[in-house]
This record gives sequence, C-alpha cells and structure tokens, in this order.
Amino acid sequence: MPDKITAESLFSNLVETIADSVPKQKPVSFFEEGEDSVTSRINRLFGRQKPVHHLLGGGKSADVLLWRNKKISAGVLTGATAIWVLFEWLNYHLLSLICFALALGMLAQFVWINASGLMNRSPSQVPRLVLPDDIFVSIGRSIGAEVNRALLFLQDLSCGGNLKQFLAAIVSLWVAAIIGSWCNFLTVMYIGFVAAHTLPVLYERYEDQVDDFVFKAFDQLRNNYQKLDAGVLSKIPNGKFNGKKHE
Repeated sequence: MPDKITAESLFSNLVETIADSVPKQKPVSFFEEGEDSVTSRINRLFGRQKPVHHLLGGGKSADVLLWRNKKISAGVLTGATAIWVLFEWLNYHLLSLICFALALGMLAQFVWINASGLMNRSPSQVPRLVLPDDIFVSIGRSIGAEVNRALLFLQDLSCGGNLKQFLAAIVSLWVAAIIGSWCNFLTVMYIGFVAAHTLPVLYERYEDQVDDFVFKAFDQLRNNYQKLDAGVLSKIPNGKFNGKKHE
C-alpha cells in the first residue's frame, strides 16, 4: 500500500525544492530533526561547504562583489548609480547621451588642435580612439553563451522529470514577472546590481548570524505548520476519485 500523502509532506517537498535549486554538495533537509542543535548546523545553510568567494567564481568578479578592492568596487557601483540616475531621474535617453558624449569628444579634439596654433606651436597629434573588433566579437559570444546556457537550463528543468526543480523555476519566473510589473527593466537591473554588490559581502561578514536566523525562521515555520496541519488540514477528508476505464 503506498504511503499516505499528507499536507505536511507536500510542504516539506516544497521547502526541499528551494534547497535543491541551490548548488550544494550534501543535501540537507530543513525539517530534519535530530540531536544536533541549530548552532551545530550554522555552517551548513543550503548545504554550503565552500566559502562565499569560491561560490561566486573565485576570480576578479568575486573580488569586486566581495569588495576585496574597495576602490574598484566603489567605482563600479558609483558608475552604475550614475547611469541609473541619468536615465531614471534626469530622464535622459540613450541616443541623447551618446550624442552629447560624441559632441564633447569632438569639442575636446577641436580645442586640442587649434590651441597649439594659437600658441604658435606645431600642431600636436590628437590621440585616436579606436575600439578593436575583437571586443565586440567577445561581447557577442559571451552574451550568446549565457543566453544559450539559460535556455538549456530551463529546457532541462522542463524535460528532466524533476517536479520539485520544475516548480521552483516556475515560481521564480512568476515572482520575477511580478517584480517586473512594479518597475521598468533598468530599475530591476539596477536593484539586482546593487544587491549583488551588497548582499554577498554582508553575508560573508555576518554569515553565522544570518545562518542562525534562517534556521530559527524555518524551525518556527515548521512548528506553525504542524499546528495548522494538526488543527485544520488533518481534519479535511481525503476524497477518492473513482474513474471509469474507457477503451
């Protein structure tokens, strides 16, 4: 006889879906009950066994996200903030910004050439700005590779037969669609950019406190759900469907 499927087991599977969607080495159940206290499980949140820097790739991008070089990280975040302010608060458009930048560049070159003539000096050579063709090819290949990887990942979820991961992806896309309806694409990108440059470094600095809080929150959520299941959900009769076979 198959095991009886209760509401608590369905809820446990939904929570384990969140854990399965995060890269890990050893699966850990949030509702696992044992003799280990919450303190002994602090360093195993989502099954994480590696430092945050390694999970972010361990390269220069991870150094920027974790503020290993404060000047570079602050410069990147300041540049993103300036772009967001120009387009959102000052209502600049991309075409207008490009035209103003080109006009300023031409004005600087014009002054450079004619200033030497006014000072009775030989005209100096103006530095030429030439972007190599390889940079555009590299950018296109990188963007195409990431898009193909995302499409392959979504197709593997839809065709892989793992129901929990499939539902987690659907819920994530649904949440992203709701957030996208609140603000435009540039603001969403900026919020994600700021979160990527603040949350990892804060978590790395206060990871023990964050892990402790998360486990306590899940324990409290489990206890509340057990009370709900015992008081309400377990009293709901399970209906049976008697279907007829059609040849």
